[in-house]
Amino acid sequence: MILARLKIGLAIAFAATVFSASVSSAQEPKWRHGIAVVGDLELPADFKQLPYVDVNAPKGGELRLGDEGTFDNVNPVIDRGTIVSGAGVIYDTLMKRSEDEVFGSYGLLAEALSYPDDLSSVTFRLRQEAKWADGQLVTPEDVIFTMGKLKEHSGFYSGYYRHVTGVEKTGDREVTFRFDEKNNRELPSIVGDFPVMPKHWWEGQDAQGKQRDISRTTLEPAMGSGPYKIAAIQPGSTIRYELRDDYWGKNLPINLGQYNFKNVTYTYFSDADVEFEAFRAGTLDYRRENSSSRWATRYDFDAVKDGRITKEAVSNPFKATGVMQAFAPNTRRDIFKDARVRDALNYALDFEDLNKNLAFGGLKRVDSFFWGTELASSGLPKGRELEILQELKDKVPPEVFTTPYTNPVNGDPNKVRDNLRKAVELFKAAGWELKGNRMVNTKTGQPMSFEILLSSQSQERSVNPFIASLKKIGVEARIRTVDSSQYINRVRSFDYDMVWVVWAQTMNPGNEQTEYWGSDSVNRQGSRNYAGIADPAVDALIKKIVFATNRDDQVAAVKAMDRVLLANHYVVPLFYSGEEKMAYWNRIAHPQRFPEYGIGFPDIWFSKNAAK
Repeated sequence: MILARLKIGLAIAFAATVFSASVSSAQEPKWRHGIAVVGDLELPADFKQLPYVDVNAPKGGELRLGDEGTFDNVNPVIDRGTIVSGAGVIYDTLMKRSEDEVFGSYGLLAEALSYPDDLSSVTFRLRQEAKWADGQLVTPEDVIFTMGKLKEHSGFYSGYYRHVTGVEKTGDREVTFRFDEKNNRELPSIVGDFPVMPKHWWEGQDAQGKQRDISRTTLEPAMGSGPYKIAAIQPGSTIRYELRDDYWGKNLPINLGQYNFKNVTYTYFSDADVEFEAFRAGTLDYRRENSSSRWATRYDFDAVKDGRITKEAVSNPFKATGVMQAFAPNTRRDIFKDARVRDALNYALDFEDLNKNLAFGGLKRVDSFFWGTELASSGLPKGRELEILQELKDKVPPEVFTTPYTNPVNGDPNKVRDNLRKAVELFKAAGWELKGNRMVNTKTGQPMSFEILLSSQSQERSVNPFIASLKKIGVEARIRTVDSSQYINRVRSFDYDMVWVVWAQTMNPGNEQTEYWGSDSVNRQGSRNYAGIADPAVDALIKKIVFATNRDDQVAAVKAMDRVLLANHYVVPLFYSGEEKMAYWNRIAHPQRFPEYGIGFPDIWFSKNAAK
């Protein structure tokens, strides 16, 4: 427990007694039922349920879902193997977020939390009723064990929680995290997000008497404290989760109206089109559609026409989510180190033609790392944002101050020719020139040639036009589509020339920015610094974001960083629809309204065939 530090001088006995009593009172921690990183919590300590759930939703029935690829692991702690879909339902976290709030979390495993004014630590008080599936209590030792293993075996978690310098038991049901930074308002919140593991289970033996090892992949049905358990596994093919009747937290206000399906099954498919046909045939209940062309042209079958399948597109999940979907050239590779080369690649991408012919006009070009939110930069910097950039004037591209970022616009033959001509000029300025029909390095004679790594054949149709465009200016780009396991391993180890990636941002950017584009993550395998960014100006701006003392300064710092990232052309921005496109059979349903910032799937959905 964190104690207030007070200096007590000498005094007469009576005064000392009175003063001591007042100190004891001051030292009592202020326990809170939740935490909001931005603004205040919307729900009081005695809230009865989340506003968007249906507490009378029927329990039962089955939800059948699909996924593309395969899996070979149910252990979420490690950066090895391919984790199975849906595994989060096995585990509880210390806190649970409300999808009605930008960044508000309420107690789950923890009934309350406390932190000092300088945010140098946070203490969680565990619920005395919190239990693992085998009936044992969830303890501070479990939390300490989990954090240690996450930082030891996961590149992502070790980076994300790099400011956690210690975790200790500070009471029978209390666990305290200590930080190496003060006044970072995000830290007390994000340490409530990780899945807590049962120490005694992982340190025990399996049914064959073999010692378990949390540092290795496993397909043994793992045990947790969450609402579901693993009921059946067919390695690489299917996994079925079954609702636990004895789930300790089913009547908590944060959980009421949720986890309504008796069984949730994921079936894996080798191809997105095969998965779609399985949905059409009724083998799957729900489909999240990520192809605008398929959404526009292939949902005209009978089940949609007669109402057995509902098509729905909503913007809720993107109201507080800034998205950058892009080709990320790996700047760890020599051919991509020059920003002019990366800029030239953008001039070769004909988004307008792709959007018209492949997506039927259903896409929008991304022009910010925080696209679609108030955090996206636009125009020229001014006010506080300009002040921040001027502090880094010698470290940022000069065009940050003079030229608003815009993507090249194509759409007709003249614009296409002009943009390809501009691309050739940029290559030339960077030391490359056209010789015959090949773009080569003027010093080494090395041809401009690279591979675009993909995880799904469905992406190829969007990449092929880009490759054809590059070929017109002598650049050889090739597609390499690999299975999900190989793709994950190659991305974790930065073994690619270029990769198609998506970064999703919250309305409260913080520590994860270092994970995305900070120098500390550039060589840490498993980080999400896919582009290989190591830029002193970006590092300085990340610090300004994390330690901003008010929202205005935070927003200004985010916009400033957005400009610097864009001006350095670290990515070739792609596109997004800004909508969650979903289709589902009328066997399942959702409450009358969605959460403000999500769709609550599948937690708040339910089976219409289940008995009430």
